[in-house]
Parts: sequence; C-alpha cells; structure tokens
Amino acid sequence: MKIFPTYRFYVTGVALIILLFVGYYIPFVFSLTKGLTLAFLLLTLTDCILLFWSGGRIILDRELPERFSNGDQNEVVFHLINGYNFPVQTNLIDEIPEKFQIRDLKIQMNLQPGKQVMKRYLLRPTERGEYVFGKTNTLSTTILGLIIRRLVFGKPQMVKVYPSFLNLHQYELAAISQNLRISGQKRMRRIGQSTEFDHIKEYVLGDDPRHINWKASARKTELMVNHYIDEKSQPIYSVIDKGRPMKMPFEGMTLLDYSINASLVLSNIAIKKGDRAGLITFQHKPQTFIPAQKRNLQINYLLETLYNQETQFNEHDFATLYWYIQQKVKQRSLLLMYTNFESIYTLERQLPYLKLINKHHLLLLIFFRNTELNKVIDEPTNSTIDVYNKSIAKQIEDEKQNIQSVLTHNGILSLYTSPENLNTNVINKYIEIKTKRLL
Repeated sequence: MKIFPTYRFYVTGVALIILLFVGYYIPFVFSLTKGLTLAFLLLTLTDCILLFWSGGRIILDRELPERFSNGDQNEVVFHLINGYNFPVQTNLIDEIPEKFQIRDLKIQMNLQPGKQVMKRYLLRPTERGEYVFGKTNTLSTTILGLIIRRLVFGKPQMVKVYPSFLNLHQYELAAISQNLRISGQKRMRRIGQSTEFDHIKEYVLGDDPRHINWKASARKTELMVNHYIDEKSQPIYSVIDKGRPMKMPFEGMTLLDYSINASLVLSNIAIKKGDRAGLITFQHKPQTFIPAQKRNLQINYLLETLYNQETQFNEHDFATLYWYIQQKVKQRSLLLMYTNFESIYTLERQLPYLKLINKHHLLLLIFFRNTELNKVIDEPTNSTIDVYNKSIAKQIEDEKQNIQSVLTHNGILSLYTSPENLNTNVINKYIEIKTKRLL
C-alpha cells in the first residue's frame, strides 16, 4: 500500500508548523495548535481508513477500438464504477502512446456511491503504424481530500493505425446520391474500345464479321454472332508516389498519408459505382501492384496493403513507372497519380514519361497546394521582410499555376488541391470524368 498525501495535506501541515513556531512565544497558540495537530492526524487516519480499509475501490475498464483511423478523431472510452459507500473525486490518467506527445491529459470526475459512469477522450493520429497504450491510473480522494489512493488498471494494449476509414460511408453517400448527369456538361467521345460480352444473336447484315461465334453457328446451322456492349465496369488505379516530394507535412500528416487516405476513399466510391479499383505505388522503383477488381473484399485488401506502406522517400522515377504500367495494366484505365511538383523544371524532366502514360491511359495528375504559402500571401505586410516573404510566396504559387497550365497544354488532366480538401476534390473530379465519359 502506497500513501500519497495531497496538496491540501502539505498546506495544512506547513500551517501547523508555523503555528507551532508562533506558539513557542505565545503559550495559548501553542495549546491550540496541539489540538489542531491531533485533529489533523485523526482526519488523516480517517481518510486512510475510508480509502484503503473500508472494503471499497474504484473499478475501471478501458475500451479501445481494434484500429484507429489515420487523420481522424478516434474515441477512447472508459467505464468506471464507484465501489465505495461514499462519494469520491477521481482523476483518471491514461498512459497515451508517445507518438501523440500528450502529457497533460487528466480527466476529473465526481463519482457517486455505487454509480457507473462513462468517460471518453479523442485522439487524432497522424502516422500509420502500431501505437502502444500503457496502463490506466486513477487517483481518488474523499471529501476530506488529505490522502490519495492510486490504482493501476489493465495492461499495455497495441492499436494499429490504418489509413482513414471512418469517413468512407460519408463520402460514399455523398457521391452515390449525386446525380451524375449534371446539366451543362458535355459527353465526350470515348477513346479506345472497352466492351464486354452481352449475348449471342443471329447474324444480320451490318454485324461485324469478326464477332461471328463459329461454335454456336455450327450448332444452329446458321450464322451466330457475339453481341457486345460498352463495358460499364472500368479499371481505376490509384498511383501513389512515395518519393521525396511526398514527405512534406501539413497539419502533422505527410502528403503521402493524405494521398493514401484519398486513394482508399476513391477506391471505395469506384467499387460502389461498379468500377474496378486497383493500386500502384512507386518511388525509385515500382513497389506495390494490386490488379483492379470490384470483388467484395477488395477494399479490405487495399486497406491492409495501404497500412503496410513504408518508404524512405527516395527520388521518384517516372521512366521505370511507365514501363511497369505498360507491363501490368493492359486495358485502358483511369490512373489517378498522387505526386507533387514544386517547380516547372522538375515537371519538364518527367513530362515525356507522363505524356507516354497518358497516351495509353487516361492520366489524372494530382498535386498539392502549399496552404502555408497562402497564409503568407493573404497576410498584410508591415515591414520590408514581410513584402519580401510575400513576393517569394506569390512567385512559388505562380509557379504551381504554371505547372497546371503546362499539363493542360499537353493534354494531361490535373487537379491542384489543398491537402485538407483532397478527398472531396478527388471524388468530384472522378464524377466529372465519369459524367463526360472521358475514359
């Protein structure tokens, strides 16, 4: 049993010591202080008996989810029962994983006798991986408030932080409920031929002779042809750059993690709309390839794969990526490439390979707005240094706009977005592409 005196205990003790010192010169004060000291000791003993030997105690259970959603607020729930026959004031201190860097979380509550309460707090992880929670401590005092009883509950628990999955249904409902035939949007001619088998029918003048089904014709003793319709299920690939440009952090999360979260949301929407979702990741060389499918377990497979993505943020290599896509992706597909360019020079180095990829597939290149620079641009200038900083920030922003113009001039679709609006903007762009039938 460990006894922890409270702040009130120490303050009272110091006050009694001062009174005893004064009582050395004033006998009446000395006699009074002896009585107060005896009462103080009796109250302290009573407090100890109530907390440690009355047969009661605090009962606590911590409820952690099986996994956390990266970049979202996740709940940690506690269920407490006051097993004493009197009210107690309790401070709950949880041993939070070091990655959160939270050292001042303390939940204070007044527990009535025999009552059960539920308390919760929120955590927002910014990195994927394993987070280890320690034990939970309760510090309880009675109404006297002289002694603290500390109880330690539970054991260390590990929670895996996955790419953002909490908002999947929110974006899903928003996308599915949206009318894709938006007025004023023009349907474009579809490039390439993407068809799927529908049925076998009798040959009539005008049917493509290449589609004659000779086996069916032999059985029927007349010409039969395969009838095809435009394929509704189209392959959608999230191509994620894990190179050095994706290391830049915004609000605690890297561009890589923003891209991983967005690719999961987009893949879920695509599958719900009947398309097939796949994944490609790369940096100095291609690293992950998941063929585009629309099976029921595809989202779980993508989630597990994205959770395990690790990178050293090496230099990205678009030339190798082009040859890899040529080998792996045989059917014309929509490729949503998450990457970042900070200057027109870096784009021009990779532009020939982007054009080659766009020649065989529909490429949507997604790069990011530096929101910190926007704050500098919007702030008023009060000094020469402010003018200089604002000028540099405006120059960088103009460079980004120039990158988007170059991509458009070369026939490459682009999306220039802030990290926090990435999910919404990617979904809207996907819906726009499907509406215009660009693929």
